[in-house]
Amino acid sequence: MAYEAAQIKLGQLTASADLSAKQFHFVKLASATTVDVCSGVTDKPIGILQNSPASGQAAEICIFGITKVVSDGTTAAGNLIGTSSDGQAAVYTTTDTTKYICGQAIEAGAASEVITMFLNITNARFV
Repeated sequence: MAYEAAQIKLGQLTASADLSAKQFHFVKLASATTVDVCSGVTDKPIGILQNSPASGQAAEICIFGITKVVSDGTTAAGNLIGTSSDGQAAVYTTTDTTKYICGQAIEAGAASEVITMFLNITNARFV
């Protein structure tokens, strides 16, 4: 069962769109003060959305730590994680040179399941 532990969260940002159905998805900066869900595998995530804000409401974002995330497909414990085209956690491989490494899965899961991951946004890629 997915769980959360110690986290560092980013405050002072708001949702640029209705994110009420995007809890535990990767988000990116939409502007200097707003976030939106990641919409491409090459997006640079800033963190994982922890709440369910409507447009203009405060967005609670985990930027480091143990968090829940929605899995895009089959994930095994230990897999490196990046964002999918809909903001879910996608398994990252060394051939994915355009995706950003965002952390590591702590537990296994299937598509659309909420799993636990260690989030460590580095904006690093394999090259």
